[in-house]
Amino acid sequence: MIKLTLKDGSVREVESGMSAAEIIKGIGMGLYKAACSVKINGEVKDIRTVIDSDCEFEVLTFDDIDGKKTFWHTASHILAQAVKRLYPETLLAIGPAIDNGFYYDFDRETPFTTEELEKIEVEMKKIVKEGLELEQFELPPDEAIKYLEDKGEIYKVELCQEHSDKGEPISFYKQGEFTDLCAGPHLMTTAPIKAFKLTSCTGAYWRGNEKNKMLSRIYATAFPKTSELQEYLDRLEEAKKRDHRKLGKELGLFALMDEGPGFPFFLPKGMILKNTLIDYWREVHTRAGYQEISTPMMMNRALWERSGHWDHYKENMYTTVIDETDFAIKPMNCPGGLLVYKTQLHSYRDLPMRMGELGLVHRHELSGALHGLMRVRCFTQDDAHIFMTKEQIKDEIKGVVALIDEVYSLFGFKYHVELSTRPEDSMGSDEDWEIATNSLKDALEEIGLEFVINEGDGAFYGPKIDFHLEDSLGRTWQCGTIQLDFQLPERFELEYMGADGEKHRPVMIHRVVFGSIERFIGILIEHFAGAFPLWLAPEQVKIIPISDKQLDYAKDLLSKLQAARIRASIDDRSEKMGYKIRQAQLEKIPYMLVVGDKEMQDGTVSVRSRKDGDAGKMSVDELISKLLNEIQTKSK
Repeated sequence: MIKLTLKDGSVREVESGMSAAEIIKGIGMGLYKAACSVKINGEVKDIRTVIDSDCEFEVLTFDDIDGKKTFWHTASHILAQAVKRLYPETLLAIGPAIDNGFYYDFDRETPFTTEELEKIEVEMKKIVKEGLELEQFELPPDEAIKYLEDKGEIYKVELCQEHSDKGEPISFYKQGEFTDLCAGPHLMTTAPIKAFKLTSCTGAYWRGNEKNKMLSRIYATAFPKTSELQEYLDRLEEAKKRDHRKLGKELGLFALMDEGPGFPFFLPKGMILKNTLIDYWREVHTRAGYQEISTPMMMNRALWERSGHWDHYKENMYTTVIDETDFAIKPMNCPGGLLVYKTQLHSYRDLPMRMGELGLVHRHELSGALHGLMRVRCFTQDDAHIFMTKEQIKDEIKGVVALIDEVYSLFGFKYHVELSTRPEDSMGSDEDWEIATNSLKDALEEIGLEFVINEGDGAFYGPKIDFHLEDSLGRTWQCGTIQLDFQLPERFELEYMGADGEKHRPVMIHRVVFGSIERFIGILIEHFAGAFPLWLAPEQVKIIPISDKQLDYAKDLLSKLQAARIRASIDDRSEKMGYKIRQAQLEKIPYMLVVGDKEMQDGTVSVRSRKDGDAGKMSVDELISKLLNEIQTKSK
C-alpha cells in the first residue's frame, strides 16, 4: 500500500501500481467524470499515470488552469483529426493549449475558408459523439521518426529528431484512426468536449520564424457545457466593442501609422491620459521613498556586454555605429541604473536606495506580433531599481508588493501571482539562484499572498514574481514584476561600506508596476471601455449652452473650471441639444453641464453624469467642489 496526500491535507491509502484514473474512480465517479489530469508532487501528469510510491496527489478539473490546458489540448487533437479526415493531404504542425483555448497549425496549399471551418466544426462534433478513447504509446526514436516519415508528416519528423538525441522513447496518442506525436496529458476520451467554437484562422510562420514557411493557424476554444461556451463568446463580442485600437481612434487617443509600425503616435487627448498616469506614478513613488532618475537612450556595446544583454538579448536590440563603435538603443533601463549607483560611494546607511525611471525603451518585435498598444517596438517602462543589503530583501519585496497592490486596487483590478524560477539560458551560480528564489518565496509566504510556481521562466539574471491582473471582462494581463538580481551587481562591481568598515556587494531588485505605460493604457481603455474615471479622463467636463445667448456665461464657467485645473470644453456648435448630449456620451465624457436662460440667471448649471444620469442643478462653486473631491479621491 502507498499513501496519497490529497489537496485538503487528508491521506488516502491505495494499492501500489494503480493508475491515477483508477484512484480517482475510487474517490468518486463524479470526480472521475470531471477529471482532466492530475498533479503528482506538484507536476502535472496524465490520469493514465501509474502511481507506485507515496506522493502528493491532486485531481485537476476544468476549474483548474492546468486542467483547462489538458481539456483544450485534447480538443486540439480533435480539431487535427477532423482536418485530416476532411483534407487528408494537409500536414500537421503543432497544436498547443493557450490562454482561453487552443490552436493548431496546418500546412496546406490555401488558407481555410469560412465554409471549410464550418465543415471542420461539424466533423469535430462527430468525433466527440463517437467518444473515441485516447491511447498513449511510445516508440524508440528511430522507429518514431520512420513512423512519421511514412506518414509524410515532415513537421512532426523535425520535432521528433530534436528529441531523438536524448535516446528516450517518443510519446504518441491515438484516437480512432488518428495518431499524433504528443507528450500529453490528455482526457480519457473525446466525449467530454461538449461545446467548442473555431474562432479564427490566420497565418503563422513555422516555429515563429519569418524565414520559415507560412502555415494556416486555426484558433478555437472549448468548454464542458454549451452555456459556458456562450458566456465566453458573449465576452468576445464585448471585447470587440472594447478593442483599444478601435476606441483609441474614436476617442482621439493615439494613432498607428505605416510610417512607424510598432511606434505609436499619441494625440493630445492620449497625452493627457499618459501624463496623468505618469503624475500618479510619481505621486505614489515619492510617498514610497523613491528618487527619480533618467539615463541615456543609447549606450555603447561594452555596457551591454557587461550587463549580459548583448549575449542574451541582442536579436531584440536596435544597434548602430557611432565613431566606429557599436552602440545599442536600450531595450531596458537597468544598466543605466547600475551606472547611476556607481557615481558615488555608498554606506550601509544609504541603503535601501530606491531609484525610479520612466525610460523610453526599444525592442525589435516581429511585425506579425505587433498589436496596437499591447505589443509595440518602443514603450515607456516604469522601472525602478532598489539596491539593498541581503537583510533588507524581504522588507523591500513586501514594500513593492504593497505598492503594486495599491495601484491595481485603484483601477479595480484583481490579480494573481506567479513565481518564475531559473531558465535554461541564465547566468550565475546555483547557490545565488537558490538564495534569490527562496527569498522571494519567503517574502510571499510571510505576506500571505498565494502564488503558483512557473518553472524556468525567470529572467536570465534572476527569479521573478509576476503579477497577472484581471480586467472587467475576466481577461488576464501580465504587468507588474519583481526580479531579484545577484548577478548584475557582481558584473558591475557595485559596493557599499558596511557597518564593519568592509566593502560588501548590494543586492538589486528590478521592478515595474504598469510594466509598459503604453500597454497599460491599452488595458485601461478596454477595462473601462473608454469610459475612464473622472480623474483619468482626458476631457472631464463638456459645457453645452442651449443657444448662443448663453455663450458668454458658458465661457465664464469654462474659465472657472480651468482655474480649478478641471479639463473642460464648450460645445458651441449650432446643433440640437439632443445631438450635443449624444455626442458627449459617445466621447464618454464624465460630466455634461447644460446651461440655458434659467441657469444663467441663477448662476447655476444643470448637471448630467455619464454614470448616474441627471444630477439636477448645482451652483458653480458646489459643482467645482464636487468635481475636485472626486478627482482628488480618484473615485471609480
